[in-house]
Amino acid sequence: MEILDRYIDQLLEKSSPQAPVWNIEKIRHGQKPSWNYVDGCMIKAILELYHIRKDSRYLAFADAFIDYFVQEDGSILSYDPKEYNLDNVNAGKTLFDLYRLTGREKYRRAIDTVYSQLQGQPRTSTGNFWHKQIYPNQVWLDGLYMAQPFYMQYELTFHQGENCQDSFQQFLTVYDRMRDLRNGLYYHAYDDSRQSFWCDKVTGLSDSFWLRAMGWYAMALIDTMEILPDSMASERETLGRMYRELIDAMLPYQDEASGMWYQVVNRGGISPNYLETSGSAIFAYAIMKSVRLGFLPDSYFAFGKKAFDGICNTYLSEKDGELQLGGICLVAGLGNKEMREGTFDYYMREPIVQNDAKGVAPLVLAYVEVLYRQAQN
Repeated sequence: MEILDRYIDQLLEKSSPQAPVWNIEKIRHGQKPSWNYVDGCMIKAILELYHIRKDSRYLAFADAFIDYFVQEDGSILSYDPKEYNLDNVNAGKTLFDLYRLTGREKYRRAIDTVYSQLQGQPRTSTGNFWHKQIYPNQVWLDGLYMAQPFYMQYELTFHQGENCQDSFQQFLTVYDRMRDLRNGLYYHAYDDSRQSFWCDKVTGLSDSFWLRAMGWYAMALIDTMEILPDSMASERETLGRMYRELIDAMLPYQDEASGMWYQVVNRGGISPNYLETSGSAIFAYAIMKSVRLGFLPDSYFAFGKKAFDGICNTYLSEKDGELQLGGICLVAGLGNKEMREGTFDYYMREPIVQNDAKGVAPLVLAYVEVLYRQAQN
């Protein structure tokens, strides 16, 4: 995959903490650099690439990028834990790796800074973290990925697993409340108060099965299962069953020709629905990684590899010497001022962009899994 190596190098050469070329939202809005989940996804992917390749350039880039934001006292530039936005926890995952690899104490202190947010994060009546303080009583699938692997890793690393059951129970609630029993797919969000204009007043659920949200959830499961110790074998087994049910529910919707999935997963034949890169790349990564870790049988690897190849064939292109990854939904959410109502039409309205890290980072992670597979064979 020489083309992917060139693409990654191209992105790193053009990016700095002040101006990462993969953060299309910030570029479009002319915003200053900040601590955010999009950059967190990309730096995490670069660190995973470092682990398999052992190329010091990747570690140096990741270290310099996060170093820009983390101050010596562990405070983080532009980040206020008391905003209680789960998205902001995601980049904290990079700190565990960087602390272990560099030994820099400021990264250890910054881990505590991020953890302090979770200590005060508001919760629903079921005990789940609110997705954001500005979205009261709401649980979004995205938030499981943003917060739970960090939360679990902190508890296991620094608290002897003291609050691991809390994290585990939050997964169980999502399984019980947000999964459709008819098809095994998950709704994007749940309002515990039933007050939001976008939710069903009986179930509290949003309207649609959004691909990337289910992808975030799949990643949350596999990344959490990966770090669970043998003392939590039964919890790992439960999460593994939930995870396999999700993958088995997704496979019937995998596009036969491309191996990708549609933006609204179960409405593949309806225009203007489209094969979407970020969610497809997430599932490619999750499936291949879970085979490597033994959570899925080896026969599943082909489904992940097919999605990976399909993305590269469909959306990775070169023009005037510049590589582009297209087909990426820029953003999707619910409520707030934009009247994001969560319908099929809503998910079709959101912009489709190129080179955004929400698509690039999972494709890099999937590429890492391909490299692991090649190393095994």
